[in-house]
Amino acid sequence: MSIAFIGLGSMGHHMAANLLKSGQPVHVWNRSPEPVQALAALGAKPAATLAECGIADVVFTMLADDDATRAVLLDGGVLAAMAPGSIHVNMATVSVAFAREMAALHVERGVGYVAAPVLGRVDVAAAGKLNILAGGSNELIARVQPLFDLMGQKTWRFGSEPEQANAIKLACNLMLACAIEATGEGAALARTHGVPAANFIDLVTSTLFAGSPVYKGYGGMIAEERYSPAGFKLSLGLKDVRLAVEAGQGKGLPLAFGETLKSTLQDAVAQGDADLDLAALGKHAARRGGLN
Repeated sequence: MSIAFIGLGSMGHHMAANLLKSGQPVHVWNRSPEPVQALAALGAKPAATLAECGIADVVFTMLADDDATRAVLLDGGVLAAMAPGSIHVNMATVSVAFAREMAALHVERGVGYVAAPVLGRVDVAAAGKLNILAGGSNELIARVQPLFDLMGQKTWRFGSEPEQANAIKLACNLMLACAIEATGEGAALARTHGVPAANFIDLVTSTLFAGSPVYKGYGGMIAEERYSPAGFKLSLGLKDVRLAVEAGQGKGLPLAFGETLKSTLQDAVAQGDADLDLAALGKHAARRGGLN
């Protein structure tokens, strides 16, 4: 089984590196050459063109958004190069509408399509401990499960339609962003009353939210005002919250927290925080109170 991996950003680089453990040929492509060269040193095979990746039995993509994925699959000729019976696994966080469109296009070409967005930051990807959210036919998922096992600690199945996995990922990221915003606001409130943010975070992660990696990890970043380098950029958080709101709208479901948080994130981007970690919601909460 030949493998191709397209999109070697901070997450994709580690995911592709773990796929090398399969012992199968892994062809890699990225817009910038440095990640390709790094993986080639580990045994990956650089692809000269995007279309060359399409000849693999299984093609993984891990790209920033709908537009980037469309540019690779359609404009770059990857889907056109894929043979009937091959499988495309899209591991990016994309819109529900885009997932539905992609599924239809793959059916037209006789190519399998699985949505498999992931939960986990860069260190988790490097350790091969991602949680993989899979949507698609059981037969297709079963075929790629041994490869999922190299990248993740568990595969969670969420229905026969790929878009279902994308909806779940958006719901997860909406909750994540809400938790970070709540932590940032709580820490800012503590600070306005003369209590250090670190003391507040220590309290809530030892009591109300004990054992939660989200509150402990992001809370620690907020307490230390440690927002760079970004493991998950605030601009991507805005994208995901916006897509979650749109997914709700598509089913007639208003998301009140989502709408409010989308506006907050838009304001943070306007204030220059786009490339900071999503934890910078804490910085933005403090800034609104004149604490920065």
